[in-house]
Amino acid sequence: MNAHEIAQLMAAWVPDPDIQVAQTTYRLSLASYWQIPDGASVLEVGCGQGDMTAVLASLVGPNGRVVGIDVASPSYGSPVTVGQSAEHLLAGPLGSRISLRYETDVLTDDVGTGYDFVVLAHCSWYFASADLLSRTLARVRSLGSRLCFAEWDPEPAHTNQVPHLLAVLAQDRLSESEGNIRAPLTRETLVAALGRAGWEVEEVVGMDTSALQDADWEIAAALREAPDGLAKELLRQTARKSGNVPLSAYALTAR
Repeated sequence: MNAHEIAQLMAAWVPDPDIQVAQTTYRLSLASYWQIPDGASVLEVGCGQGDMTAVLASLVGPNGRVVGIDVASPSYGSPVTVGQSAEHLLAGPLGSRISLRYETDVLTDDVGTGYDFVVLAHCSWYFASADLLSRTLARVRSLGSRLCFAEWDPEPAHTNQVPHLLAVLAQDRLSESEGNIRAPLTRETLVAALGRAGWEVEEVVGMDTSALQDADWEIAAALREAPDGLAKELLRQTARKSGNVPLSAYALTAR
């Protein structure tokens, strides 16, 4: 299936098809780099709205399976909740290949084992702490034979990406909320954490995120929710109303 076909299966397609196609296209590029094959079994940690889940399910085919888990409640998310998105995706043609479980923690709940791949795609900054992420990386080492990981790179490659970084810094460890950004890590820190967890990183590559809208979303969240401080003040002065350039991202594989 191509990006347009997969995007139409998502609940977020209805409010804004163009945004959903852009998000799906990016996740197809991640899965292409990871080389997810037909017939694979995949555990996705931090599945959220299911954007990555749908792409994975398309690639594994009718003989594969994708188990998506997330600690979030089904009521989390806006304008479409993760629960609503899951119901919509499961009712579509890929639903028979997918299992989605919310309020599920890989550290405490039985999520199965023997997976070919474990995927964490743009979910690591949602973890409440770096320690919690490290323990999760160690736990999934025993659940699958290969890790596929992707996240934003907090080091701007261009000055026009600075507003997105400021939004990250303004939200960093935002009290005890369930905000999008709670404990962001640099690429170097993440790779070191993988080594301590027993993973051997094979390759790290940069990903093109220029078509994504996440910078606008995170800037809006920071201006709305983050406490006052230098990062928020600079964000007010530098961010556009829309069309802000997102940070770059990186992806890696490990065994």
